[in-house]
Amino acid sequence: MTENVQRTLIVLKPDAVQRAIAGELLARFERRGLRLAALRLLKVERPLAEKHYAVHQGKFFYEELVKTISTSPVVVAVLEGPNAIAVVRAMVGATRPHEAAPGTIRGDYALVGLRNLVHASDAPETAAAEIALWFPEGVVAYARDVERWMTDEGAPS
Repeated sequence: MTENVQRTLIVLKPDAVQRAIAGELLARFERRGLRLAALRLLKVERPLAEKHYAVHQGKFFYEELVKTISTSPVVVAVLEGPNAIAVVRAMVGATRPHEAAPGTIRGDYALVGLRNLVHASDAPETAAAEIALWFPEGVVAYARDVERWMTDEGAPS
């Protein structure tokens, strides 16, 4: 990976899966130019949910986070691309859906609190830890010819 290419983790939460918009949300990331490096559908068991949300342990909303992500299957993906963490966070929008700007995922699809559709890593260290947690077998590295048309690196002149 080049210097500005990053990997980040997203979790399309149970509300995205139950509302049948997981594919549509994944497509938004791909249309932006991000590459899928790993993808899976799974029912989250409590131990994994607790590890994922360990940073929030002891906070008043911790138990509800763990319970919510464990209610129904989720789609988990690793996205890769230039400045992927910042790009994904901007696309997802503010944590509180009523504060999320129109055009963001939460601004376009979410209304309240924990029903905010998607989790996205917030920093390189967090992304690395979350990717290792959700994809211990690793991710797939590959190139797409289209990437040279979306970045400054290798763009034909």
